[in-house]
Amino acid sequence: MLCYFGFAPGYRIENLGEGCGRKLVDMAALVSQENMVTPTLVSRTGRHLQRYSKHGSRQVVGCIPYRFKSREKGSLVDETGEEVEVLVISSQKGKGLLFPKGGWEMDESMNAAALRETVEEAGVRGTIERQLGKWSFKSKSQDAVYEGYMFPLLVDEQLEIWPEKNVRRRYWMNVREAREVCQHGWMKEALDVLVSRLASKEGGDLPSL
Repeated sequence: MLCYFGFAPGYRIENLGEGCGRKLVDMAALVSQENMVTPTLVSRTGRHLQRYSKHGSRQVVGCIPYRFKSREKGSLVDETGEEVEVLVISSQKGKGLLFPKGGWEMDESMNAAALRETVEEAGVRGTIERQLGKWSFKSKSQDAVYEGYMFPLLVDEQLEIWPEKNVRRRYWMNVREAREVCQHGWMKEALDVLVSRLASKEGGDLPSL
């Protein structure tokens, strides 16, 4: 018969079944393992760290998440982008579709901000590539001028749970469809830059999933 004369706080005893005895379980380790399996993801809020240009324009950054339809290396991309799929998301207000983007904050690099916004809004991760360009645009809901930067993101992971899952929808579609549904003209221009860049690469240099 096994007897325990006491054990450290933060532990518990579990029965292993008839005739199998009992074991001492480290509750801190158990909680840690559970947190690793189901991490809590939360979007940043507030604009106290927001960056502004020297002209007073709010600076925003975002990504065009993309993947190739064919997983075979050497798949060529033509000017129509038929071999490419891009991920668009719904706006929080439910009107129109766009690519993930948000405010660039003072405690992060531009690339880090673009990756963060893409995880928060679209729930995907991947390899961020060279900047597509910079655009100035006027907000449709506010009388303000913004400065926007966009990056390509070659997706290699799609999360089932992400911070804004309950307020947004995401859709994979071809380039032609994305041009039609995207509500921002400057984002359509960024998409054209991406397709042109991919089409100009030699097949052997194209990344593949």
